[in-house]
Formats: sequence, C-alpha cells, structure tokens
Amino acid sequence: MQINISSKQFEMTPEIEEYINAKASKLTRFYDRIEQIDVIVEKTSHGFMVEILTNVEHHNNIVSTNEDDDMYAAIDGSVDRSVRQLTDLKSKLRDHKHNTPTGGTDR
Repeated sequence: MQINISSKQFEMTPEIEEYINAKASKLTRFYDRIEQIDVIVEKTSHGFMVEILTNVEHHNNIVSTNEDDDMYAAIDGSVDRSVRQLTDLKSKLRDHKHNTPTGGTDR
C-alpha cells in the first residue's frame, strides 16, 4: 500500500507528514484491500481542509473531506469519515455475499 501526501498553499513539515502517515496507515485495519491512499491538505481562508482519497481494489474510490480551524482536527475528522465509509463498504459486501435477509415476511 502506498500513501501519498501533498499540501496546497503552505509548507508541509516532517512532523505533519509523520502524523498523517501514522493516521492513514491505520485505515488498513478496517479494510484490507486498500491499494493507495492520497492525502491532500489545503490551507483555506477558514482554516484547513483535508481530503483523503482511498483507492480500493475492485471498487470506486472512497473520498472523505473535513474542514476545521485546527489542522490536526481536520486530519482526524477526515480519517474518521474514511473509517466509517470503509466499515460500511465492508459490511455491505459481507451482507451481499452471505445473502442475509433484510426484513419482510417469508411466504
């Protein structure tokens, strides 16, 4: 798995890159078929916007964004949204594969 980190309109420090790398590498715990993760951190007029693009094998890319005044809070919020999307995808695929009924009556 490859993690690409880029920044727009500000200089990225090694500490920030290390923090993002640690947070993004934890996404593989929730779904193991991740091929690549792209993290884009952008400085806006209101604070920071973080966008995480997760390339999942045999599925569309998962995109999560978060904007906050604090850069670390924006990173954490975007990672949390990615975790939610990955766990939803995993449970959707598992339910579809095992054909569990979703409700209704048997006839």
